[in-house]
Amino acid sequence: MATAIVFDSGVGGLSVFDCIAATLPALRLRYVADNAYFPYGTKEETALVARVRDLLAKLVERLRPDLIVIACNTASTIALPAVRDALAVPIVGTVPAIKPAAQSSGTRVIGLLGTPGTAKRQYTQALIDEFASGCTVLRHGSTELVEMAEQKLRGEPIDPAAVKRALAGLLDQPGAERMDTVVLACTHFPLLADELAAAVPQRLRWIDSGNAIARRVASLLDGSAAAATTAAAPEHGATFTARAPAVEKLRPVLSMRGLHRIEFIEA
Repeated sequence: MATAIVFDSGVGGLSVFDCIAATLPALRLRYVADNAYFPYGTKEETALVARVRDLLAKLVERLRPDLIVIACNTASTIALPAVRDALAVPIVGTVPAIKPAAQSSGTRVIGLLGTPGTAKRQYTQALIDEFASGCTVLRHGSTELVEMAEQKLRGEPIDPAAVKRALAGLLDQPGAERMDTVVLACTHFPLLADELAAAVPQRLRWIDSGNAIARRVASLLDGSAAAATTAAAPEHGATFTARAPAVEKLRPVLSMRGLHRIEFIEA
């Protein structure tokens, strides 16, 4: 049975985990959260590259996966080349879904909602230049929404007013009233789909990369190993880099995804 690591700094990558698990029900998944270094979006780039590269190298040695998914826009846009140079296993990154957003927008005004680093990074601008040059792209970075997604999965209530405040930097920009599509350029944000939709005055199309990543994983793994149906579901697991009270609060949402066994690794 094939095994894949789904990697993020927190639990945002569970949005990608869900898409992969639904597409490849026979694939064994190991969810890894580098919660000792959370959040990635505020970290200095050189240190983050070294952190992600070295941690994934340790995980490959320990878990022997067939493939790794970096389910984090921040880590992918910064560290993906270094990780691919260092490791022999296939690495799938997370790219902001700017191309499909531009293709589907009727008004030609799209929003990009990510972490502050992803929103302003040159990598993101290059994607806009290549795939959305005919669109107005309104960018906004929020660390508050990342924290809210983590809170939601811990079972803590989310204040609707706080969501609106976090979105104000996007919705208050000139031309935002014509926006019809928003790129969720952080894997945490699909976990807040209902809260985001309730906080905006207009009907918006929210686009993320989860299903595209799942299709890429399927194309890279042998179909007989990853896509075949089995009588018993594969045994998934979760790994964290820090023992923290928040991890215990996450057990219900992890268990409902088949992530019953939790381990810790020093990093």
